[in-house]
Amino acid sequence: MNAAVNTGTAQRSASYYTASLNDSTQYPTLKGTVKVDVAIIGGGFTGVASAVELAERGLKVAIVETNRIGWGASGRNGGQVTGSLSGDEAMRKQMREKLGEDVDDFIWHLRWRGHQIIEQRVARYGINCDLKRGHLHAAMKASHMHELQSFAAEAQRRGMGDQVQLLDRNAMAEHLQSPLYLGALKNLRNLHLHPLNLCLGEARAAHSLGALIFENSEVLDIVHGEQPAVVTAQGRVEAKQILLAGDVYHKLEKRQLKGKIFPAMGGIVTTAPLGELAAQINPQDLAVYDCRFVLDYYRLTADGRLLFGGGANYSGRDSRDIAGELRPCIERTFPALKGVPIEFQWSCAMGIVVNRIPQLGKLSDNVWYCQGYSGHGIATSHIMGEIMAEALTGTLEKFDTFAGCKHIKVPMGDVLGNPLLAAGMWYYQMLEKLR
Repeated sequence: MNAAVNTGTAQRSASYYTASLNDSTQYPTLKGTVKVDVAIIGGGFTGVASAVELAERGLKVAIVETNRIGWGASGRNGGQVTGSLSGDEAMRKQMREKLGEDVDDFIWHLRWRGHQIIEQRVARYGINCDLKRGHLHAAMKASHMHELQSFAAEAQRRGMGDQVQLLDRNAMAEHLQSPLYLGALKNLRNLHLHPLNLCLGEARAAHSLGALIFENSEVLDIVHGEQPAVVTAQGRVEAKQILLAGDVYHKLEKRQLKGKIFPAMGGIVTTAPLGELAAQINPQDLAVYDCRFVLDYYRLTADGRLLFGGGANYSGRDSRDIAGELRPCIERTFPALKGVPIEFQWSCAMGIVVNRIPQLGKLSDNVWYCQGYSGHGIATSHIMGEIMAEALTGTLEKFDTFAGCKHIKVPMGDVLGNPLLAAGMWYYQMLEKLR
C-alpha cells in the first residue's frame, strides 16, 4: 500500500487522488496581518466554492486552511456528483411552512444546481478533473426498483425524460458485468470526476480573481464584534465578514456548534489498472451506487482502475484495514476481479447531521457558518457556496430557508454523538432487511 505523500508541511492522504493530482501549487503560510472583505476558514469545497462566487462578485477574499487545499473530505471522496439530497424529506417537512406549495420545486431545483455550477466552472476556468456524465442507481431488491420507478416518473414529469432510463435485469448486462442487481435508474445528468483536481482547480480560479490563499495556517480563534478577525499562530486576517467552512474537521466555536455535526468514516480503495477488464465490467464508464442505507459506490478512474468505497463507520474511528474490508465487496460485485491487486486505500471523514439537512447559520452579526452534507458533499457544497455568497452580499432568501430549519443538538456531543449515530444506522439497517 502507498504511504502518505508529503507535499509541504501537511501530508495529504495516501490516495489515488494524491498520486494523480495535476496541480501541485503550494500556497504560503499566513504571517502578519491582512485585510479583506471576507475571511473563509477552510479550504475544502465549501470554502473554495464560496471564494470563487465572492471573488466573481468583486469581493476581496482570503481562505485560511489548516493543512492543504482539498486536504479533507473534498479531496478524498468517491467523486460522484448526483441529484441525491441527503435529508430531502426532512427539508420538505421543515421548509413547507416557509415555502408552501413551492417546496417541491425548490428541492427539485437544488438536486441539479450543483451539477450546473460545477460544469460551468470547469468550462470557464479550464479545470482538468476527468469530468464525465453518467450514473447508475442500482437496485438489489424489488422494493428498490419501486423507489427508482417513482423517481423516474418524477423526472419524466419535470422534463428529464431524455436523461433518465429504467433498466431491468437484462438491460443491466449491457452496463455492468455483475450478478448483484435487479435493475437500475440510468441518469445521464449525474456526473463523476476527480474531486481533488476539481478543488485545486477552483482554488486556482479563485486565486486568479484576487483571492488570497493560506495553507498550513490553523485558525486558533475567531474574533467577533465590529472588527471581526481570524487568528493563527503567526498571523491575523481582519475582515468585514467571516465564513466558517471547516465542516467536521474544525473544533472552533464549540459553545454554539458542539453536538451538531459528527464524523462518519468512509473507506475507499483503488485497484491496479485493469486494462481490458475495465471495459468488460463497466463498458459505458458509469459511476454506480446502490439503493441500500449503507451502500457501496464505485466508478472507473481515467487510467482504468476501479475506485470502490463503502461501509461507512459511524464510530468516528478509522478502519485498520480498509482494503481487507472492501475486497469481499469488490469480488462479490465483480467476480472477474477476484484477487485483483489493490494499490491505494484511504479514509474519508464525512460530516453527518442527525436530520441530514445542511446547517447554515450565523454565530454573530458578521460571522457565518455552513456545514454538514452527510455524504453528498460535492454537489451540495457548491450549492451552499452559491447560497452563502448570496447571503454575504445581501440576498438572504435561500440562506434564511436553510437557517430556519431546526436541528438536533446532542448533549455531550463528542461523547454521545457517534454512538447515537451508530445506533441509528443499526436501526436503518434493520429496516433495510424489511423493505
